[in-house]
Amino acid sequence: MQTIDLTETKKETYIKKALDYFDSGYACSQSVLLAFSSDYGLDEETAKKISSTFGGGMGRLRQKCGALTGAFMVLGLEFGNTEPLDMETKLSAYAKVRELDKKADEIYGTTQCAEILKKYVKSTDDVEKRKHHQIICRKVVGDAAAILFDVIKEKN
Repeated sequence: MQTIDLTETKKETYIKKALDYFDSGYACSQSVLLAFSSDYGLDEETAKKISSTFGGGMGRLRQKCGALTGAFMVLGLEFGNTEPLDMETKLSAYAKVRELDKKADEIYGTTQCAEILKKYVKSTDDVEKRKHHQIICRKVVGDAAAILFDVIKEKN
């Protein structure tokens, strides 16, 4: 059941919330989930903990972008199945994950954290000094929140 406000004004609010969380030090995954979590009745502490290990491309493994995994979690809240044999709902939610992933890939040419960093960050020293947060990660967090909003809006 849809619980978020789908007006364009609200879209900017979600983006700003995600960026504010990120700017205050939360991981990319946490920032995106936290921007939307209260609309689904997910308390902030639980949302922070659930998404905390997905930053840095899954625990700094530099795999799938953490901002996207945070967005995938929100897709689960919006569209996920609750019954194990409800394959229609499950597969529909999976399709929304693939759609969001594709839209991000169209922007960045990849959805893998390591590849995004290689593409947009000039040196490994910038990553070591965590400058990548301001160089590219902040933009990805905002874009992930925007794409997520659009995917939810398209499907409702």
